[in-house]
Amino acid sequence: MDYEYAPLRLPANVDRLTATAQLTIQAEYGGWELARVRLYADGTRQVMLRRRVTGNSQPGLSY
Repeated sequence: MDYEYAPLRLPANVDRLTATAQLTIQAEYGGWELARVRLYADGTRQVMLRRRVTGNSQPGLSY
């Protein structure tokens, strides 16, 4: 299966609950799933989202 990936960096001032809500919305409406999360010492998170590549056009990430 082929996947497309979308890196997303969340700043340190975004709490865990807000990050969860934002990622849930992307998963629900954009077809994204969580591939990886890295938490850095400064509190920022690097999130890698992925979704299967299909012939259908799906909405992108909203920032």
